Amino acid sequence: MPSSHRYSFTSSTASNPLSLRGMVTSPHYLASQAGRDILRKGGTAVDAAIAAAAVLSVVYPHMCGLGGDNFWLIYDAATQNLRALNGSGRAAQAATPALYAERGHTAVPTRGPLAALTVPGAVSGWGAAFDHSKKIMASPLNWAELLAPAQEHASHGFAVSHSLGNGLALVSSGKPNYSLHQSEDFRSLYFTPEGHPPGFGAVMRQPQLAETLARLAANGPQEFYEGHTARAIISALHRQGGLLTHKDLVSHTADWTEPLRVDYRGYTACTPPPNCQGLATLEILNILNQMDVDILGEGTADYYHVMAEATREAFIDRQHYLTDPDFAHIPTQRLLSPEHGQQQAARIHMDKRADALPPLPPGGDTIWLGAVDAAGNAVSLIQSIYHEFGSGVVADNAGFVLQNRGCAFALDPKHVNCLLPGKRTLHTLTPAMLLRDGQPHLVYGSMGGDGQPQTIAAMTTRIVDFGMSPQDAINAPRWLLGRSWGEESNDLKLEGRIPESVAQELTRRGHVVRRMDDFAELMGHAGAILRRPNGVWQGAADPRGDGQAAAL
Repeated sequence: MPSSHRYSFTSSTASNPLSLRGMVTSPHYLASQAGRDILRKGGTAVDAAIAAAAVLSVVYPHMCGLGGDNFWLIYDAATQNLRALNGSGRAAQAATPALYAERGHTAVPTRGPLAALTVPGAVSGWGAAFDHSKKIMASPLNWAELLAPAQEHASHGFAVSHSLGNGLALVSSGKPNYSLHQSEDFRSLYFTPEGHPPGFGAVMRQPQLAETLARLAANGPQEFYEGHTARAIISALHRQGGLLTHKDLVSHTADWTEPLRVDYRGYTACTPPPNCQGLATLEILNILNQMDVDILGEGTADYYHVMAEATREAFIDRQHYLTDPDFAHIPTQRLLSPEHGQQQAARIHMDKRADALPPLPPGGDTIWLGAVDAAGNAVSLIQSIYHEFGSGVVADNAGFVLQNRGCAFALDPKHVNCLLPGKRTLHTLTPAMLLRDGQPHLVYGSMGGDGQPQTIAAMTTRIVDFGMSPQDAINAPRWLLGRSWGEESNDLKLEGRIPESVAQELTRRGHVVRRMDDFAELMGHAGAILRRPNGVWQGAADPRGDGQAAAL
């Protein structure tokens, strides 16, 4: 495999933690450390992932929380079995296109109670995963131990990181869709007593969230759907005209599924199946698997052009097919076949961009984390409330906001992802894992909405085709094909470290190029844990976030 690349930074040596006993990587150091401490107590990779996810719900509330969803890939070393877990919520039984039309909406609102139309599934995902850890992996820990670090940070406080500070400033900026500071409930959770968004280094305490976590720790995950917390959610929504009911919450379950798989250079790339957009992720890799990516030269105009065009092809299929498979047939076997990948690859012309895509959904904030343990168990977990602080609706005196994932639904009855009662919407969340000989080789993923499949493809090609270390693959400049708030077209965003000559050549080929900062948070917070041939785990975290790969 070629090992050279074209950037001015030197290969990272300070940020390559190694371990035989286990590791957790996440976009916030406190979460990574909480997961590592659970491993030190004898917990499994699943236990560590739950603890880290719970801490992220406290210290990264702009990106994830109790009011959101999650998706999992869980590898059980004893059985050498990989399973997917769908912790995403279904639409309220009262949610129909006709109801939104009656209320004067041609699309599901981005913020507010009508955006919070899907059951928060994250806690159900934690619960199902913990049950698996106890019964299948013989975890010695109890449920309350996993939530204790999050409860402590919520109660005693933590220092606001760069990402959270930026998120709070954004939702108090007055920009369209970013005026959450106008809500007294929202300000009381996250702003100073004087009404200002706390900046980097300020201390934030969340006593209401600490009490909610204490209830969950004492009573188990079902408390969220049947107990005091459920009543807090429904009370807030009913008062503001929302649609979810107690019946919607009580009837919710997380579901175990079989991962999707596709070959990539002799490795097996895996993601959860729809309604997860892992289908698009694997389509990109399936297209690239039909091409000689290594001869393009990593970091060249040819490389970025092919990656963007493969993404374009995969997103066309995503827009036609991706939805809840309980409501529509999705031909995953055909879409991931080598024959389909060959047809898609044949449509990529090196001298010009293909026709423009319809505008893609804008934005989306998320966390990805990975965990491995000494037994060889591995977890790839992604968790989100969708846009910054989700719907902005605060559960009554419970300390968290509800997601706005429901705004991904269409209201056109002919659209494959049309809103229907009890339906799961298409989801941008995409955890990934790369297997070699049936065992985890690379546990990886990223936040970033439409950027998730693109970043996963970037890391895959850079590690597999170009021989980069996980940290160097994450550090290297990234791109994003997609739409931002206020934009009508999908442009190709390039980080500033990509040479101007490359940007000009991509423009010549028809791409609408926009230059970004050198390490733009818009590109997502990626992470990875790679297993070296001698069994040593090597971790990486993204300098675009506040993360850490914490080794045991």
